[in-house]
Amino acid sequence: MKRTIFDADHDAFRDTVRAFCEKEIAPHHDEWEKASIVPRDLWLRAGEMGLLGFMMPESHGGGGVDDFRYNAILTEEITRIGASGVGFVIQTDLVSGYLLSHATEEQKDRWFPGFCSGEIITAIAMTEPGTGSDLQGIKTTAVRDGDEYVINGSKTFITNGINADLVLVVCQTDPSAGAMGFSLIAVERGAEGFERGRNLDKIGLKAQDTAELFFDDVRVPVTNLIGEEGKGFIYLMEKLPQERLSISVVAAAATRRIVDMTLEYVKERKAFGRPIGNFQNTRFTLAELHTEASIAQVFVDESIVRHNAKELTVEDAAMGKWWTTELQKRAADECLQLHGGYGYMTEYPISKAYLDTRIQTIYGGTTEIMKEIVGRGLGI
Repeated sequence: MKRTIFDADHDAFRDTVRAFCEKEIAPHHDEWEKASIVPRDLWLRAGEMGLLGFMMPESHGGGGVDDFRYNAILTEEITRIGASGVGFVIQTDLVSGYLLSHATEEQKDRWFPGFCSGEIITAIAMTEPGTGSDLQGIKTTAVRDGDEYVINGSKTFITNGINADLVLVVCQTDPSAGAMGFSLIAVERGAEGFERGRNLDKIGLKAQDTAELFFDDVRVPVTNLIGEEGKGFIYLMEKLPQERLSISVVAAAATRRIVDMTLEYVKERKAFGRPIGNFQNTRFTLAELHTEASIAQVFVDESIVRHNAKELTVEDAAMGKWWTTELQKRAADECLQLHGGYGYMTEYPISKAYLDTRIQTIYGGTTEIMKEIVGRGLGI
């Protein structure tokens, strides 16, 4: 089905992003997978092309564009080439939202130019070793001491954790206040007591640096507080729909890529003297997945339109996140099966897609949490 949410400006932006991905990312991604990290130079080149700060104010080096369709295009084109290790989405879809909504003018002057140029790589640190989807269980503390906060605790599974120069850390600033006791505090590279642990060894997303972070009496100025003290949990809840929409965009694009690569394979691979695509089981499987991928795209596109209009609800974002990621997971499994033994070989892209897919139903809120949100929205 023809997509109708993009205009000529979006198409031109897609052409720019696609050219960048094919020149700067695709030829190198395999070596980045082996190194378990994407080089910082890529961020600088992306910044030069205006791919990181298009949503930031022009006064600070950005494009001044408040339109999530551009975010979606960047994500789709990176996903189209299977570049699962490039962590631009954390910067463009997650951290940007918090900074645009809550950064002070001084913070904007300090961070936004580097954010747009790629000189400042960002991350957000929510998850802790004992706390996953239950954000209210966060134990990392930030105690006010004069004009500074003293931060103690640890985080894990932090995307861009090794490369990040600016990390938005979710901390308890008032343990007695429950959900109203959390704050967002920015910790910059080089802060004394701020240490990075392992670049975690994952089964997929191999090129994406995912790290443990440790805070041992880390002192940061009070001027690094993002927004108001005690409002951190509210800010997280406000921005989670966009994060989940972003994951849905990846899921829809990845599902389409998985189906397309498998369709190409079954037309060429022969068994019993004919292409395996000629067998009814193959046709039916791909017909079903093609149909569901098309339906998923319609829902995601409508969600993007609603998000731009500030109408995307928490429940709608949760529905999209769980359904599209579960579809992606099933598509990867069924399409690997259609590849037969070759699907188990790492030289075939379906095997990488299979491994990269598995995290999608976990991060950003598990499928089970998404269903709980939807169920509560139904009044049950």
